[in-house]
Amino acid sequence: MKHLSGSFLISAERLPQCPDYMLPEFPLLGRSNVGKSSFINAIANNKKLAKTSNTPGKTRLINFFNFSDKFTIADLPGYGYAKVSHEVQARWRKNLEEYLLNRKQIKSLIQFIDARHDVQKNDIQMREWVAAHNLPIITIAAKIDYVPKSKVLNVVSGIKNRFGGVVLPFSALENRYCEDILDTLFDMISSQAGAEKF
Repeated sequence: MKHLSGSFLISAERLPQCPDYMLPEFPLLGRSNVGKSSFINAIANNKKLAKTSNTPGKTRLINFFNFSDKFTIADLPGYGYAKVSHEVQARWRKNLEEYLLNRKQIKSLIQFIDARHDVQKNDIQMREWVAAHNLPIITIAAKIDYVPKSKVLNVVSGIKNRFGGVVLPFSALENRYCEDILDTLFDMISSQAGAEKF
């Protein structure tokens, strides 16, 4: 599999601080510690590009990454866990809503679901918010390597039945999943902008 060259751009708390790039952008949504950073590192073939942690709630800002000047990925703070005050959480929510609703570069949201468990309540709440605002979104079933191979299709089908749309499995250990996801991202980019596919 070919990998893209990934580089960190900037961290931002609010929309006005986001980078002034016109590349297609894919924000990553998901519960804390669901594997968003591992996904960024996998498609860049660089285990140190995005910081991974076993401690939930480490990502506090929107972290932007450029991939070969083809697109950017925005790693958002994970929902469902944070040892901060309700006031801080409310400020995060306001800032993220402002970004998700008004950032013109966004091509599609990507929601990560932990394939090891049933879809969680806050996963559903996030999806309901996305649907209420009619935002484009695809779903990634993360940590699929923890699921027995005989059950992978059932897990993916279960998430698809719950959310509909495109659902793709992902494992940081198997490159073939990255390739399928990248193909999907580039199909979305080229279908709307006529961009050359990687």
